[in-house]
Amino acid sequence: MKDTRTKRRITRTQLHRQEERIKFALRDQVAELASLLEVVVSCLVLLGLLISSLPVAKEMLTLWSSSSTEAFQTFLGHAFNLVIGIEFIKMLAKHSPGSALEVLLYAIARNMILGHGSAIENLLGVASIGLIFVIRKFCFVPSFGATLPGGQMAEDVKPVMMRFRKEQKTASQESAVSADTSSAENQAESKEEN
Repeated sequence: MKDTRTKRRITRTQLHRQEERIKFALRDQVAELASLLEVVVSCLVLLGLLISSLPVAKEMLTLWSSSSTEAFQTFLGHAFNLVIGIEFIKMLAKHSPGSALEVLLYAIARNMILGHGSAIENLLGVASIGLIFVIRKFCFVPSFGATLPGGQMAEDVKPVMMRFRKEQKTASQESAVSADTSSAENQAESKEEN
C-alpha cells in the first residue's frame, strides 16, 4: 500500500515538473512571438513613415511660393507626426523608459505648438513637459530598461551609466587616497615615536 502511494507521489511530482517545463517553454515561445510581432509592427510603421515623408517633402517645396502661415502650420504638423512616428519606432526597438518619455515629450510639444489651445491647456502642457524632465532627472532608474534584449546597454542609458561609473571610480579613488594618506601619517607618527 505504501509503495503505491510513494509511486503516485513520485509520478505526481514528475508530472508537475513536466507541466512546469511545458509552461516555461510556452511562455518563452509566446514572448518570442510577441517580439516578432512588435518588429513587424515597427516595420509597418517605418514603411508608413517613408510613404508619408514624400508629401512632406512636396509641402516643403510649396512653402517657397506660399506666403501664408497656414501652409507652414500644415507642414509643421506633418513634420511633427513624422518625428513622433520615428520616436515610436525607437521606443519599440529599445524597450527603455527613456524612449517612452521622449515619445510623450514630442506628442505634448506637438499638441502645444499646433493645438491652438487655451491658456490652461498650454499651462498643463508646460507642466507636463516639466514633469517629464523631473521624472527623467530624478526618478529615472538606470537598471530598469538599461539593457536591450540582446544584452547591450540602451543608448539613452549609456550617458547615465557612464556618469554613475565615473562617480563610483572617483569616489573609490578618493577613499584610496585618504586611506593612503592616513596610513602614511600613521607610519610617520610611529617613526617619530621610535
